[in-house]
Amino acid sequence: MHEIERLLKGFERFQQRYFEAEPALFDTLRRGQHPPTLLIGCSDSRVDPGMLLGCDPGDLFTVRNIANLVPPCRHDAEDTLHGVSAAIQFAVTQLQVARIIVMGHAGCGGIRALMAMDPDEPPAPGDFIAPWVRIAASARHQVDEALRHASAAQRQHACEQAAILVSLRNLETFPAVREAMSQGRLSLHGWYFDLQAGALLAYSERADGFLPLVCPLETTL
Repeated sequence: MHEIERLLKGFERFQQRYFEAEPALFDTLRRGQHPPTLLIGCSDSRVDPGMLLGCDPGDLFTVRNIANLVPPCRHDAEDTLHGVSAAIQFAVTQLQVARIIVMGHAGCGGIRALMAMDPDEPPAPGDFIAPWVRIAASARHQVDEALRHASAAQRQHACEQAAILVSLRNLETFPAVREAMSQGRLSLHGWYFDLQAGALLAYSERADGFLPLVCPLETTL
């Protein structure tokens, strides 16, 4: 019961901050949401996007899933559900967000699962994780080819960042995303939270790599 009470106390703090100290914000939000950013992040409990980026309610339209992956746009059978795809379509066509950020992170369990599995072995019946993380199979293949002699930690780090690029490419398979980009009203961004260093990196197409947006704090002994 202690954990439930902790959550309730957290809501009380939220209530006091926004409904008591800053009521104007929710006066506006009651009329609808107009977030400028869609952020696609990982479900990992350590990487809450709103907390990491210091956002208020209404700032981010957020999709979180295992390994912050975006599937390619597909129109499969009617009984196949597309939660991430529906959120992307809604964000771009209804909310008309100005940017989409795919934010990965160090120590991602979903990417660890991808690196550990046999790529030739079919998923077991009832396994939802393996088919999902195999969205980033091309990222793993790239790492296997380029870093075959690297350590497991180096390979994981490289695959986490390569998977972000897979998701960015998959975003461009959505007609609504392509149209908004061609009209100059939507941009795509790949970010990486270095959990170990406490830094935020962004993919640079010019550098073909991830460069610091916010550097680690300097520490003194």
